[in-house]
Amino acid sequence: MTDASVAAPRPEAIVEASAPAKVNLTLHVTGQRADGYHELDSLVVFADVRDTLRLAPSETMRMSVNGAFAEGVPADARNLVWQAAEKCGGIFDISLAKNIPHGAGLGGGSSDAAAVLRELKRPDLAAQLGADVPVCLSAQPQRMRGIGQFLDAAGLMPELALVLVNPGVHVATPDVFRALDRKINPPMPPLPKGIDADWIGWLSEKRNDLQAAAVSIAPVIGDALAVLDDALLARMSGSGATCFGIYPDMAAAQSAADRIAGDRPDWWVTATRTIGATPS
Repeated sequence: MTDASVAAPRPEAIVEASAPAKVNLTLHVTGQRADGYHELDSLVVFADVRDTLRLAPSETMRMSVNGAFAEGVPADARNLVWQAAEKCGGIFDISLAKNIPHGAGLGGGSSDAAAVLRELKRPDLAAQLGADVPVCLSAQPQRMRGIGQFLDAAGLMPELALVLVNPGVHVATPDVFRALDRKINPPMPPLPKGIDADWIGWLSEKRNDLQAAAVSIAPVIGDALAVLDDALLARMSGSGATCFGIYPDMAAAQSAADRIAGDRPDWWVTATRTIGATPS
């Protein structure tokens, strides 16, 4: 056969991967480039709630999507997972379990694609698949700047107990950026150093510059923040609509998640913890 995709090399073993949710603890919009892209300064962590993937060598490329949030996720070449596998030169039968809401400010598709590149040993392809894919490769706390191309390890951070709340709405990222009142804002100062630093105090003085714009488009995001009013800190992640609350420990986080889920049974609510950090 002369078809280049059929002739491409294929890994012989089944590949399994997991893709943790990305949470923007801060997100400062520091400018807009001439090409329209926005410059950001963000502290990114990853939560222990994950999509899972299975890639089996195949004669033809195909994909299936299942899980709680499968609806609306493309199972073809529009999906970043498919694109990542294809760029790696493989032909796979791909199964993706969507356990994280998509289009929710949690980097789901980017983390999925990064998981494929990580397992297939092709991290060099990350930037070709989107601005959020490189930061998802290591699933470690990082400071992300520019349009996602400048990454610095955050160093030692305490493990954080989180409640993630998604009120079931989708806000388009371009719409949120268009609704911004100010597109040139101060960057973050240097990150705290060490697990004993006052991370909560530092975080409380920072921002998500997209939050007000997202709430103006989808006021229910404000409701999601309100139900997290007993947290040490509550904020929106990314461009929304998922919000997070930081709690003193997992017992407090689970209690809050149970309360919110009971009051809002139609929302996605989960207690989780950050990964790639130092247990507190």
